[in-house]
Amino acid sequence: MFMKIDGIEYLCSTIGNLAGIPVRIYQNDKLSFSYSLIKLPKDPILPFERKILRFSQHIGYFITPRFHYYGIVNSGKYKIVLGPSRQYSASKRDLSELAFECDVPPDETENFVAAMESLVALPLNSVLQTLCSLNFVLNGEKLSLADITICEERQSALSEEIAAKQIEKNYNEANLLSEETIPHNTIDLEQTIMGFVRHGDTIALKEWLKNAPAIRSGKLSTDALRQLKNTFIVTATLASRSAIRGGMEEDDALSLSDAYIQKCELLSSIDAITNLQFHMVFDYTERVEKIRIGKNPTKLLTNIANYTQKHLTEPVDIAALAKAMFISRTHLAVKFKKETGITLTEFVLKEKVEEGKRLLRYTDKSIFSIASYLGFSSQSHFANVFKKYAHSSPNEYRLKHGK
Repeated sequence: MFMKIDGIEYLCSTIGNLAGIPVRIYQNDKLSFSYSLIKLPKDPILPFERKILRFSQHIGYFITPRFHYYGIVNSGKYKIVLGPSRQYSASKRDLSELAFECDVPPDETENFVAAMESLVALPLNSVLQTLCSLNFVLNGEKLSLADITICEERQSALSEEIAAKQIEKNYNEANLLSEETIPHNTIDLEQTIMGFVRHGDTIALKEWLKNAPAIRSGKLSTDALRQLKNTFIVTATLASRSAIRGGMEEDDALSLSDAYIQKCELLSSIDAITNLQFHMVFDYTERVEKIRIGKNPTKLLTNIANYTQKHLTEPVDIAALAKAMFISRTHLAVKFKKETGITLTEFVLKEKVEEGKRLLRYTDKSIFSIASYLGFSSQSHFANVFKKYAHSSPNEYRLKHGK
């Protein structure tokens, strides 16, 4: 079935109006048309565009690490890409990080975040239904949701989280690396939990667990008990990797993961495995929290640490922090110094440096971009603060530790 480009453009504009999400047309992998009801400073597809363009089947979808999803339909030399959309709202922190990855200028970040927040939230199934209709019009195929393929890159993204070769071996033994094993409906859930681990946010984790859905996985095994153990291995792998990014020593994190996996393999009850899984996640989260704010943090220190994590991309503002804690700035400063031995400003700057380390290690963003993203007034200011607390320049750190 052949449709001229002006017809495809009309169809895509109509879908964009009905769905409320951006739509693009690529011709021979070159962007030839885009439509969006919402004006975005930069297209959020940019960090994932190359991966999405490699998808060659007629119809499929791609899920980003922050769980925005894109629908894809290929028809001859044309590729139509819908999205991003997401079933639930993303946090401002996630959207700020996405802006950073898209090279949105610092003075446009707020506009980017606001625009992303205004995009229509759609269940994945709604996007997939739209893809089926679009594919029928363009390719003449009558498909069901079960026929739609998740991009191979999602599998790669999961694999990148696997730090230890031993875990990779466990995956292979359980046949977890086939495309059918990807847990389509639990990616968001897993990453929400891993965010708590990485930031050492025990308070948010406890609150979330009060109403948490069960952690399930894709069809990893025909045996229910083996299935749950396979899911446990995935969670242990992701938790250890998240803890490492949160500041835990790599050897400690991986050894702890191995210990939990060995303990899990000895269990024969679904309830026991489920309980051990939540205990493991909380254990990792608590260990990261202790690294960040000490072994016996008070509720005030924990709240300060969590507030700081959520505002790392903003300039240091102790007055705003004190207001959020419902305590005077002077009293807060005295109390914090008494409990930790350092000033609030020093604590916030140390947290920024830790995030700077992560960005230097795991991204290829320029030092200027990282400095701007973390709310520093200049690259030199960031470099001076970084050297004070990391005992090396940003360049030296990246050369030594960069992946």
